[in-house]
Amino acid sequence: MKKVKVAVVGAGVRGTYAYAPYIFENQEVCEIVAVAETKKGRRDLFSKKYNLKEENVFESAEELFEKEKIADAIIIATNDDRHFNLAKLALEKGYHVLLEKPMANSLDGLVHIKELAEKYTDKVFMTCHVLRYTEFFKKLKEIIDSKELGALVSIQHNENIGYFHFAHSYVRGNWRNSSDTGPLMLTKSCHDLDILLYLTGSKCRKIASFGSLKHFNSDNFKLTMSESCYRCSEEENCPYSCKKIYLENERMMNNAVHINPTKENLDTILKKGPYGRCVYRCDNNVVDNMVSIIEFENDVTATFNLSAFTKECTRTIKLMFTHGEVGGNFKENEIRIKKFGDIKEEVLKLGKNDLSHGGGDKNLIKHFIDLIINEKIDNSIKESIESHIMAFASEYSRVSEQVIYIDEFLKDAIDMTSEIEDTLF
Repeated sequence: MKKVKVAVVGAGVRGTYAYAPYIFENQEVCEIVAVAETKKGRRDLFSKKYNLKEENVFESAEELFEKEKIADAIIIATNDDRHFNLAKLALEKGYHVLLEKPMANSLDGLVHIKELAEKYTDKVFMTCHVLRYTEFFKKLKEIIDSKELGALVSIQHNENIGYFHFAHSYVRGNWRNSSDTGPLMLTKSCHDLDILLYLTGSKCRKIASFGSLKHFNSDNFKLTMSESCYRCSEEENCPYSCKKIYLENERMMNNAVHINPTKENLDTILKKGPYGRCVYRCDNNVVDNMVSIIEFENDVTATFNLSAFTKECTRTIKLMFTHGEVGGNFKENEIRIKKFGDIKEEVLKLGKNDLSHGGGDKNLIKHFIDLIINEKIDNSIKESIESHIMAFASEYSRVSEQVIYIDEFLKDAIDMTSEIEDTLF
């Protein structure tokens, strides 16, 4: 059996630690043959970690695509603003493509992703909606489809971002400013919206959202504080202290701060780098709390609560049926089933959860590789577009204070994109 050869574009935390390990650990069926990464340190680390030949290590994606096709598939895990352009180059070159979410950080980019999906129907073209590939959400879907608790009526879904994770990614980090990346609902939770579509088995009809940047702003900066945690008199009592978040805990996100995140290296870079800044003195503008009300075409309703202000970094969910209810905690990998009229509840413990989105990262890559091996086409990125449209509609609703109808919103986006580009070109 021929091995599936994979090139990785973007050697950050996701490219290096979420997706590449499965390929490296299953070299009887697949192998990493190339990387493209603009930052030398990360490029060198990836190359060494995955034993790449020097001629297959590229300083840019463009340099990789200038070469003759050297792999079967491309994993694109760069910054969000490059996703569409790189997916286009990869498909034009003949690669199968796995595209990190969000697929695009603008509505016009999303419209063009839709066009690519409709054009390249002979390629596996998927996005990294990893939650669909977890045992936890598969089990919830199985419960819904069994109809044992009657018809699904409503869902309460909570994305508990975690105070430390929010401070890292959305206050100090890469996704802090929507002008550079996208709205929080898109960058953090497009795959939560995808899960709601998956569980309901229906398209979204309309959405309304509310939220604000309540806490992580200059209004909460005191004169006794400093712009650096290392010079701040309030640091010992601040849960958002960079010392507490990075030096007192070994977390995956530490790899985003330094390629070799020893305490000494972290201490040095935090003193002068962006991750040591006071959370009340950054250039962030994305909301830190948001709630959405959603109605689906099959009349199932849902609320989705997205919040920075939780201790745990997990997802919790409650499904309400005509004859029972189901609750679940993603981090605990536990589901509780309560059937109306039964005194006892059924508790499903699905085993120990891992840090890679409950096993979703590895299962997604396995599925991607299996499709290529078996020469099956998966153009599921077309389905994934809906969650992204919902995310943009959600943010538009929040800002405009309107209820947004999804079909109309998408049509307007397509028409507007066409009109603007006809004017420009």
